Order: sequence, then structure tokens, then C-alpha cells
Amino acid sequence: MREQTSMTVDRGGYQDAVTPWEEAAWRDAALEWVDGRLAERGLRAAGELRVRLRPWSVLVRVPVEGRDAVWFKANPPDSAFEGPLTAALARWAPRYVLEPLAVDPGRAWTLLPDGGELLRTALDDGRAGPRVWEDLLRRYAGLQHTLVPHAGRIELLGVPGARTRALPDLFDRVLAESSALRPEDRRRLDGLRPRLVAWCEELAAVGVPDSLDHADLHEGQLFQPEPGRFTFFDWGDAVVSHPFCSLLVPARSARNRHGPEVLPRLRDAYLEPWTGAGRTRAELTRAVALAWRLAALARACSWGRVFPPASGGGVDTPGSAESASWLLELFNEPPL
Repeated sequence: MREQTSMTVDRGGYQDAVTPWEEAAWRDAALEWVDGRLAERGLRAAGELRVRLRPWSVLVRVPVEGRDAVWFKANPPDSAFEGPLTAALARWAPRYVLEPLAVDPGRAWTLLPDGGELLRTALDDGRAGPRVWEDLLRRYAGLQHTLVPHAGRIELLGVPGARTRALPDLFDRVLAESSALRPEDRRRLDGLRPRLVAWCEELAAVGVPDSLDHADLHEGQLFQPEPGRFTFFDWGDAVVSHPFCSLLVPARSARNRHGPEVLPRLRDAYLEPWTGAGRTRAELTRAVALAWRLAALARACSWGRVFPPASGGGVDTPGSAESASWLLELFNEPPL
């Protein structure tokens, strides 16, 4: 049956990337798995498949008779935790995330329902403005607050640890693996380490516990199925770290769309669920600035996971420049 299925394939800017989709046996097994999971629910695939191939995932939109489409996602080994994590989040915080229709942890396959309209669509056509970022950041901070007691269990699912007090060690590893840094930049980063250690100690002393950090939360990574409601997805870059590190990516996205004047309001909205527990406003504001800078480490590490360094080192990978660029962000003063 699958030989007759029509499909369109989008490779984006990675035309030469090799994914499992190119292997006929893997592709057939994946589509048979989708058919089987749908059949268990009395459903049947029908229509053209839309396939999106990237080095970090295989994503397939599968039309279904009589209902919304479903999405098949396959992760590479370094983000194989995404399916089990998504399923766990649906148990621990069901109001915030998609509940998978099926997960195959051994093969890193997930089948997801359609989540509705992306926030990006509402922003692009003008139905949403700057205030929507405040609403979504309050809701996202609420999710992180809910997940604090589960941080250890999240790590047991395979989500990488980037704990606040362990960030200097992560810095050392990412710096050692980077092949795209100029010698002078490597020397500057080596000299930055004592300050980075001090930032981590100061941030940890504020007393906000580590939680789940999406690490790539932009307007294309969340749905807005209705006004005031948001659903977070695409957890392949996630780490367990200081929750405030999550603010970097959405705040930058909002700043790019609406200008820097939106940043104080976004910061204040994000901090609302974290107030109390004896923490002063000044301490929380300072913690946001520290975490904004330190969030660059998770982004640098993420590119290293997608494109691991070659054995023996010294060879640039497709993600080397991006990883190095994020490391250099450590020198930039936070705009908050």
C-alpha cells in the first residue's frame, strides 16, 4: 500500500543531510508503525504525506480520514528522549503540552495529534501582538514551576543535565569540543571562566531550583489553539537547568518582531510565578540577567548534540560555527 502513497519532501537548507528516511526498510517500518497505531484507534491514513527532513528529526504530516492530521516524528540518538519526555509531561502537566498518541522509546518514534495553529501564524497576520508574549511566558513559567519536583525524573528519561552549579563543567566540555573558534576567541573564553563560575554561584544562591528548560522556545515551537491558551512542543533541545535560561530565545524572538521596548514587560510577566519564597524583586531581576547570559551554553551544546564532533577533533561539523557563535554570546551584556 505504501508504495502508492504520494508525498512531498522538504529538506530546507540541508539538501545533503542523510537521514533514516533514505533507507527504504526504515521508511516502510516507520509508516507501517504509524498505520498500526492509527488502526488501534479505528483510524486510517489517507492522502499525501508531507515529509520534513532535517539533521535533527524526520517529521511527517499524515492526513487521517474523518479527523485532523497526525504527526510522526523520529529523533536521532542524542534526542531520543523527546518521545518519553513528551509522554511524561502529558501526565505531569497535561494542560500545557500535547499528549502523544503513541511512543516507541526504543526507536525514538512518536505519533502526535495536531496541535492547532502555530503562534507564528497569528503573529504574522497581525491577530496577535506584543502582549501575547507576556501571556505565553506566564503560562510557560507556570509549567516550569510545576515540573520542579520532577527534575530528577526528567534527567532519568535521558534529558541532558545542565544544572546551574554544573554549568562550568559544561562550558569546559563545549569549549574543548569546539573546532570553529579562532585562537584569540578561545583565549578570551578561557579567561572568562572565573567570571562564569561566579555567575553560576550567584545564580544558584538566589534559590530558584532547576527545572526543565525547553532551550529553543520561539513562536514556531508552540501552538495557540485559542486566545490565552498555549501548547508547548518540540522538546528535542531540552535540558534540565536553571529555569530562567528559557527566557533568552522567546525574548529575542519578541524583540526582533516588536523592538527592545517589550523586554521589561516580558521579564516581569515571566517572573510572576517565581515571586515569593523570600526572594526580592532585585534578586529575581539579577537572576534573569545572569541566566540570559548563561543560556548560551545550552544553545552551544544543542548544536554539538545535533552535529557531534568528529573523532580526534579538529574537524568542523555543520553545527560548529553555530556552536562557537553561541559561546561568544557569553561576552554580551544582557539587554535587561
